[in-house]
Parts: sequence; structure tokens; C-alpha cells
Amino acid sequence: MDVMKPMFPSAFEVPTPAGAEGWESLYPYYTHFQAARREQEDNTFWFCNSQHWPTPFRPFDTVMLDFAIKGLGQYNTRHLLVPPANGVDYRILNGYVYFSPVAVAPEKIEARVPQFMERAGHYFMNWGDLYAQWKDKVLAKIKELDALNFAELPEVEDIDVVTGGVGLDSTNQLFDQYDKAIELAYKIWQYHFEFLNLGYAAYLDFFGFMKEQFPTIPDQAIAKMVQGVDSELFRPDDEIKNLAKLAVSLGVADALKTGTVDEALAAVAAQPRGAEWIARWEEAKDPWFNFTSGNGFYSTDKYWIDHLDIPFAYLRDYIERVEEGEEIMRPTAKLLAERDRITGEYRDMMDEEAQAVFDGKLGLARTVFPYVEDHNFYIEHWALGVFWRKMRQLSSLLAKQGFWENEDDMFFLNRNEVRDVLWDYSSSWAIGVQTRGAIHWPDEIKRRRKIYEALSAERPLPALNNPPEVITEPFTIMLWGITSDAVKRWVKTDDASGDLEGMAAAPGCVEGVARVLSSPDQLGELQKGEILVTPVTAPSWAPVFGKIGAAVTDIGGMMSHAAIVCREYGLPAVTGTGNASSRIKTGMKLRVDGNAGTVTILD
Repeated sequence: MDVMKPMFPSAFEVPTPAGAEGWESLYPYYTHFQAARREQEDNTFWFCNSQHWPTPFRPFDTVMLDFAIKGLGQYNTRHLLVPPANGVDYRILNGYVYFSPVAVAPEKIEARVPQFMERAGHYFMNWGDLYAQWKDKVLAKIKELDALNFAELPEVEDIDVVTGGVGLDSTNQLFDQYDKAIELAYKIWQYHFEFLNLGYAAYLDFFGFMKEQFPTIPDQAIAKMVQGVDSELFRPDDEIKNLAKLAVSLGVADALKTGTVDEALAAVAAQPRGAEWIARWEEAKDPWFNFTSGNGFYSTDKYWIDHLDIPFAYLRDYIERVEEGEEIMRPTAKLLAERDRITGEYRDMMDEEAQAVFDGKLGLARTVFPYVEDHNFYIEHWALGVFWRKMRQLSSLLAKQGFWENEDDMFFLNRNEVRDVLWDYSSSWAIGVQTRGAIHWPDEIKRRRKIYEALSAERPLPALNNPPEVITEPFTIMLWGITSDAVKRWVKTDDASGDLEGMAAAPGCVEGVARVLSSPDQLGELQKGEILVTPVTAPSWAPVFGKIGAAVTDIGGMMSHAAIVCREYGLPAVTGTGNASSRIKTGMKLRVDGNAGTVTILD
């Protein structure tokens, strides 16, 4: 009997990139595909989550993967009992993370419904108070993180330690600070998911209702009914825009256009009204420059507040556009008018009973949906930015003690190995001998760095094994854009035709020149009117959305950040194409149809 050939290879058949032999040792055992479980592993469909983790992990950075996926799972499975969905299982293959959503057994779904309704209903009915409480909790944890400090052990303990009968030494503080940092990151990730899936659930409930009422309604029409979001995630971009407008009105724009950030700020301060602008700049920095050009999940992410050249580049671009008479603010009024128009048209087609249900579901979706974006600023950007800053401080301290050569070398150790290094440092200090790690770690880090670089040179496979006949899990579809049709497109990676298909994520149709980017470090290459083509965008790319013509991504659904941001900026977007960033080359002319979900290579 013929056996159907798998659509995608087994993890056990995927070759290791040259130079990356032994990569498995970089990551925890529980992230490995295990040969003893091969039958189970091969009977599971896995997709590469390049939307959240588009590059391989340095060992320490898996802390974010662990905490994120555990947090997601606990709310779906143990707190809220989401009827059709438990958590997401995960593995690492060649440095990239692969996900497999865990569905609830069909016979158990019905029993979870009343429990979910009671628990989720409590949040929905008390959303304002609970969300205010959530902000207080997160801000308190950020404050605790910010207060952490890693200090070098003293040559001799202060006499007061002896005369005061303290009975402890400075190493306790070192361990306490590190353990506290890890604990705070863990708690912050749990807070991350406290509201998130409720935001999606309310939208999905409204989405399902509209599909029942109007089976042929476009997905975009439903999405438009919740657009015009006043999200705090857009606030950093808005702050830069307002600073640009203020610079022009105060007559300090020319002073901001040349030199380094420090030189430009000094030139502004010398202007008659420069102090007024400088004060506004300083006010904007805290907290709104706690914003990363990445997504916050990697130790390599750069934060505005630590790299002021990043927001300064956006500022200069906005100044030029303001001086040219261009409107740089988001077209919120236009979006709200379109939202109200389409909402009214569909509501008018319902009977009175359906209208009442419609009003309730839409009202809830509009109330809770902003959290889907808002949480990003508080968690991924602000909180995790402070965490990574503290970890870099610790890495620098340990480099000074001779454990490694470079300030970022610590991130080639996992979080448990770092604690072992702290013990090595502490015990060697107490005994009065050389650390053992100074001999062990430099060569080991070089080995790991080479493996990481070899992994980074290869793109991951989009999926592993056979997908289910029909993908129905709603979060998988809405967030990642992984549908049955999308998976079939992934198989056709050798298709050389001029058309690509994806998710119709944001309406509009434009033609323009492609600019293919693989890293936020390349954002400065974007020219006005170009079409951004990338594996995935990050929420913090918003400042470039005002200058591009459209966006095309390899992965992402209707609720991905690329889709949401493009709708809020009035730009066409096609997401979830699978391989646009490898098929398209910079300079190609494209037609992006965000209404149909197609990208045509014109030449």
C-alpha cells in the first residue's frame, strides 16, 4: 500500500548546517526533538514561529521562550479553560523555535464552556478596574527590576559587617539580585498573558458572530469595525512626530539635522527657544523611549533609550516631511469614519434581536481589543528592556572578573549556567583563589558563538510533518496566519511565477519598488514610497510605516502586528506569504493588493 509522502520533513531528517555540529548542547533538553518519542513527534504538525522569534537563540535568550510559552499555557489551560485550546508545545531545531498548538479533546470542550464563561466573564465585566490593577502590578515589577544593581565583590568586607554581627557577606546580594531578576522576568511574562487571550477571545467571538450573520463577509470588513485603536504602543512614534512638529514651530529644526545626537542637542540648547524643545525631549524619553527596534525577546535587541541615534533618525526624517508640508500623523479620523460607516451598514441589515447581540459583542471587542497592542509597550518594550539592561550590567561585571572577553558573552550561557558562574566567582573570592571559569568559559563561548553564527546563516523550514487536513484552531489562524491554504503555499517554495498569495491583512492596492529587509538595523535603508518586504515586522517599526507604500511579510494573520499597524496607518498589507522575503529582491517592482491578499512581481 502506498504511504502518503509527508508535506514537510521530519525533524529527525533535517540536516545540521555546516559548522553548527553539536548545536543541541546550546539549548535545554526539554526543547529537543527526542528520538525515543519519534512516533509522537512525527505525528505532530510543527510550524516555525518566525513571527516572534525570527532568528536563532543565544542560549540565555531561551529564558524568554520558556517563560512566554509557559505563561500562555497556564492561562489557556489552568486559569481560563479556553474551551477549544490549551497551550502551545514547543521545540528548537537548528536554533529556531517550532510550535504546535495543543487542542482540547472534542469530548472535553463542552464541559469547559461554563467555566470559561464564568472566569472570562469576570474579567470582561470588570475590565477597567482589573486593567488599572494590571498596570499597577507591571509598573511595580518594572520599578523592582530598575532597582537591581550588580556590584563587584569588595577586596575586604567593611568593618561594620563584622562589628554589626551581620554574619553574611556581599555574595548574598549578588545571588539575591540575579535570582530576583529571573523571578521578576517570570512574573512579568505571567502578567503578559493575564489579559491577552481575552482580547483575542472577545474579537474572535465577535468575528464568529459576524460570520454566522453574513457568511460571505470579508475578514477585513470585520477588522475595520474595531480599527482606530488609541493604543499606547503608538505613543513612542507619536512623541517623535510631535517633537518634529515642535522643532519646526520653535525654529530649532536646522540645529537637529546634523552631527551626532549630543552635537545636535547642544546646538539646539544654544538656540533662543532651544531649552523649551530640550525639556520636551527629556519628558518624552521616560517612559516612551523604553522602546526596542526589535521585539524585546532577544538580548541583542536595541532600545531607544540606550541608543538615542535610533529615535533621532526618525525625528530627522519627520522634520523633513513636516517642512515639506506633509501630514505625518496617523489618519485616525479617516479610519474612525470608515469604521463607523461599515459598522452602520452591516448593523442596518440585521433584525432588532441580532442588533442587540451585535452591539454587545462589538462593544466588548472595542473595549478589550486595545490591550492586544498596549501590553507590548509595558512588557516587551519597557519591562524587558530594563531586564536586558541589568543582564548586560552583570555580563560586564563578570567579564571584568575574567570569565569572558566580550561584554555580551554571558548570553552564550543559559540562565542556570550563569548562576554557576556566580557561585564560582563567589566561592573563589571567599577562598582567595583564581576562578575556574576564567579558564573554562572563553573557549567554550567561542565554540558556541561559532555554532550560533552558523545557525544564523540558514533560514528555517516553515513547518515539519503533515498538517491536519483542516486547520481550525482560531488563535493559530488569527495570530500567525496559518491556514490550510497557507500551508499548501509553503510547499510550493520552488514556484517561480510572478504572483504570491497571502492573508488580505489591510486594504488597498499600490504599486512600488520593493525593499527587502531582514533586520531592524536595516530600517534606515527604506526610501519613501517603497514596499517593505520582510519575514516579519515588529510593533516598533511604526515610525517607518508613515513613509512606505505597503508591507508584505512571510508570516502573520489578521491579528499580527504587521496587519494591525498597517490598518491603523492606512497602508495595504499582505501577510503570511510564506516566502516573499526570499522570492522578492530589493529593486523589483511590485503590485500589492491588500484587498485580495496577492503580491505580483511586475518586473
